[in-house]
Amino acid sequence: MSVEFDQKIHTTLEDANLQLAIYTATGRLKQKRVEAVAADSLPDYQELRTQANAIKKHAIENLDHYLEEFERNVEARGGKVIYCKDATEVSDFVLDLAKERGSKLIVKSKSMTTEEVDLNERLEHHGLESVETDLGEYILQLAHEKPYHIVAPALHKTRYDVAEIFTRELHVPNETEPEKITLTARAVLREKFLHADIGISGANFLVADSGAVTIIENEGNARLTTTAPKIHIAIAGIEKVIPRAQDLAVFLKLLARSATGQNLSVYASFLSGPRRPGEIDGPEEFYVVLLDNGRTKLLPDRSKRQSLYCIRCGACLNTCPVYRKIGGHSFPWVYSGPIGAIITPQFMGVSHEPGLPFASSLCGACGEVCPVKIDIPKVLLDLRSDVKKSEAREGLNRLELFAFRIFAWVMTHPQAYEIGGKIAASLAPSGEGKWISSVPAFMRIGPLKAWLSVRDLPPSPPKSFRELWRRR
Repeated sequence: MSVEFDQKIHTTLEDANLQLAIYTATGRLKQKRVEAVAADSLPDYQELRTQANAIKKHAIENLDHYLEEFERNVEARGGKVIYCKDATEVSDFVLDLAKERGSKLIVKSKSMTTEEVDLNERLEHHGLESVETDLGEYILQLAHEKPYHIVAPALHKTRYDVAEIFTRELHVPNETEPEKITLTARAVLREKFLHADIGISGANFLVADSGAVTIIENEGNARLTTTAPKIHIAIAGIEKVIPRAQDLAVFLKLLARSATGQNLSVYASFLSGPRRPGEIDGPEEFYVVLLDNGRTKLLPDRSKRQSLYCIRCGACLNTCPVYRKIGGHSFPWVYSGPIGAIITPQFMGVSHEPGLPFASSLCGACGEVCPVKIDIPKVLLDLRSDVKKSEAREGLNRLELFAFRIFAWVMTHPQAYEIGGKIAASLAPSGEGKWISSVPAFMRIGPLKAWLSVRDLPPSPPKSFRELWRRR
């Protein structure tokens, strides 16, 4: 684990107000999801999960075919598809298009893919104004922060925090009522929608057989972003493609329930090209940017490629005991929680943050709630193995490898294990049934030092399990 990763974790753990905000918000989302997928609410929930997994598996295994089909259908309806290898190619395309059209103001709806490529920063560096229109994203843009959560980006902010940000950045009175805060944001953003030259969105799904970009939202800002400006650019990862329009029924039943506990989100938009003759709204130009940015690295590995099935619902974050303690900003990239722990090392390389696959209790809760049945614990274990192999190749942690060899030998030799247990029991201080908060200095070495830094030592039992078993 890097020093920066470790420091961010400790900073979050030491902030009592932040801990309360994270735990309360994720707990609320978690409980709503439980109610929404209960047997009396959605009897066929498990069957839908199995079906969603099969659809995504089929789509990823035939990704080239469905991307080409999607491209043909977009272009048949007057749109254009742009393939981009990385963040630089995305920003270059948007900048070139804005320069050609003389555009200065861009509005954006919520998109983790654009966060992934630092699009706002790149556009602003070249003199363009790029404004987030999702309320949570807009709050964080004013606060100069990254999203804290995949679905609820400002989950860690209280209404008092937001009031202070608005007063400081927008020079408005300090209003702490959520309704008044929302009205302030609406007044500012409505003007941005009316004067924007380009609207940029993400995409929840790309439907191959119709060439439609599907966007799921609750606020309506995405509809304004994609219809008010003259140019609409949808930026999506290549893994968002699904084969048929009828497949959407499966995902729409799962996505909102898993994300926010709603039966359906408020708005579902299906966008398939620029404005047609006779239509009263919509863009004059329609572009879909398909981003790789490391995704194709996952395709050769049959086990790990299931990471690309993710529909970005955030359910794994809300149920994860680690995320609920260390929060979103402790993670080294824009994706946090269990899904971030498996896709960040694969997109960026395991050496980007070697400690990330180990930031998990492996309790399995993330795999149980995943609506598309990604086996996240299995992928985490595979990535841990990759980290250790990488470190071995680089000659790192030789002492740790030696210690594990000794451990493996002891665990496969019962007599040595029993003798070691007796020695450890004789050295450990007696707590008379109570947990011990202080232990001798000689025990605070190696892995034990880190373990004891955040835990008390359980008391040594008077008899070992083996001794009790013999007595029986």
